[in-house]
Amino acid sequence: MTRRYWNINLEEMMKAGVYFGHNTRKWNPKMAPYISAKRKGRKGIHITNLTRTARFLSEACGLVFDAASSGKEFLIVGTKKKAAYSVARAAIRARCHFVNKKWLGGMLTNWSTTERRLQKFRDLRMEQKTGRLNRLHKKRDAAVMKRQLSGLQRYLGGIKYMTGLPDIVIILDQHEEYKALRECITLGIPTICLIDTNGDPDLADIPIPANSVSISSIRLILKKLVFAICEGRSIYIRNP
Repeated sequence: MTRRYWNINLEEMMKAGVYFGHNTRKWNPKMAPYISAKRKGRKGIHITNLTRTARFLSEACGLVFDAASSGKEFLIVGTKKKAAYSVARAAIRARCHFVNKKWLGGMLTNWSTTERRLQKFRDLRMEQKTGRLNRLHKKRDAAVMKRQLSGLQRYLGGIKYMTGLPDIVIILDQHEEYKALRECITLGIPTICLIDTNGDPDLADIPIPANSVSISSIRLILKKLVFAICEGRSIYIRNP
């Protein structure tokens, strides 16, 4: 793995609220090594050890940089409503595939079905682009097909160019995206997971202990990973 400096500093993470964990009553004891303290009181929360967060984030950046520089494909998964726009924007910038609305069961483990859905999606998009949908004789048929296209765009729009299983999956909340994580584990696809204090760090290949609730925390983690991917992509383009 290439050694690089990713400009990850504790002050920036503090400002983004990366260190805030979950309520102390809702924690996973496996996260103990990644917790530095806890705030007392009726609504006490755990405080994440940012030094360890920085170390794992740097490791993740190094991994995606090396993978991108050799032409690997990434999938970013983050379906929380408030993070959906940030996920799409980051993925498009880094030329990654993404899922930001809903994880459809079997999206990876039942890839043959996903491929058929994607082909249907491409066919409908082509019919819409050529105006065929609007030329259908029966308005009801046209309305049905447009609804199908809208649904496919919503759930598969971020993976419409994906032709096979991704090489690495970036998951922005282990609890929220547990189904996606289980599919990756089943298929042996390496994962980078943003894990809050109620998560299980043993399930991810690279766990990044951080606040998975705050949009500013999610955006910061995404920004660092996307920058590393873009840097790797630029090397691959120059030396394919």
